[in-house]
Amino acid sequence: MRRQALLAAVFAAAPVLAQAQMAPVNTVPAKVQAGTYQLEPTHTRILFAVSHMGFTTWYGEFTHASGTLVLDPAHVAAAKLSVTIPADTVTTTNTKLDAELNSPVWFDTAKYPTITFVSTKVTRTGHDTAEVTGDLTFHGVTLPETLDVTFNASGINFVSKQYTVGFNATGDLLRSKFNQGVYVPIIGDKVDLTISAAFVK
Repeated sequence: MRRQALLAAVFAAAPVLAQAQMAPVNTVPAKVQAGTYQLEPTHTRILFAVSHMGFTTWYGEFTHASGTLVLDPAHVAAAKLSVTIPADTVTTTNTKLDAELNSPVWFDTAKYPTITFVSTKVTRTGHDTAEVTGDLTFHGVTLPETLDVTFNASGINFVSKQYTVGFNATGDLLRSKFNQGVYVPIIGDKVDLTISAAFVK
């Protein structure tokens, strides 16, 4: 009976899998649909890394981001990006450390509940790459920061049926400039950012 049930499940899923395999995915930036997109938080990753005493690299993540992207591939420089991140979603897989980061000693998320990034300039740097400079507001401080962005693909997500466009981005910042100088230089001042973002139309 179990074998029959398994076979039935496989055959039932076959049309969906076949449809997924046939779903066109566009990797040509010029063919991306112009319009206004919403950040899709479920498949967006916002990771950060910092040196831990020089022995290891310590990683963390923020979740539940929201935001908008206004994009026209024919006018990349006119693109507009605005992202808001709930600061208290920070996670390091260490609950004690997460509580410390939320405390007034570090992020003070009760007083500064959000982290925001609003683009001010977009410069195309290659066939599928661009530099996105914007105002990053964190812990009550707003400073310009730049992300190196690479276009991944666009197309219909076969699960959600939504037109989706995805990007990867990297950058870095000095946390001490945002009043986050605790334990510098024992804990690294430079924070590396790795972002994979999905936007839906």
